[in-house]
Amino acid sequence: METPAPKEGRKRVVVATLTLSDTRTEADDEGGKLLRSLLAGAGFDLGAHAIVREDVDRIREAVRALAGDDGIDAIVTTGGTGLAPRDVTLTAIESLFDKPMVGFGEAFRRLSWDDIGPRAMLSNAAAGVVAGKIVIALPGSPKAIDLAVPKLVAPVLGHAVDVARGRARHHHGPRHGGT
Repeated sequence: METPAPKEGRKRVVVATLTLSDTRTEADDEGGKLLRSLLAGAGFDLGAHAIVREDVDRIREAVRALAGDDGIDAIVTTGGTGLAPRDVTLTAIESLFDKPMVGFGEAFRRLSWDDIGPRAMLSNAAAGVVAGKIVIALPGSPKAIDLAVPKLVAPVLGHAVDVARGRARHHHGPRHGGT
């Protein structure tokens, strides 16, 4: 999928990434590598990447630090969105959201349903705004990342960043009461 070049005078979107895992290392972080490759391929500039242990306080600290970085526009995480006891991503970031983007999780689960059926309900993929930055939490499976980035993240992230920062308005199509 190709993302059009930024409009003249508009800066490119810089995306930081986090792999949230108790077991991943730089050598075997396939989800993190795929995430960064897909984001770069979609035309986003890549910011920092880190592997963060699945611990509520560590995840919150990492997201807050990136959200406080003026050079970062968005943060995309991978891992920890399931129902296992160690999956704490949603617990960690949900309380940080100034505004949740509930439609993101709904859309992800809808697309996942086509691939895996009712098990899609077990994902807690989520997104929201933290300190004016878009934060998206994706599952850790490469298949989920390969689904979400081209179909959900790439088409809307630039606009979502602009809306969250007050640089653009959200325009609805005719079926949503807009003109």
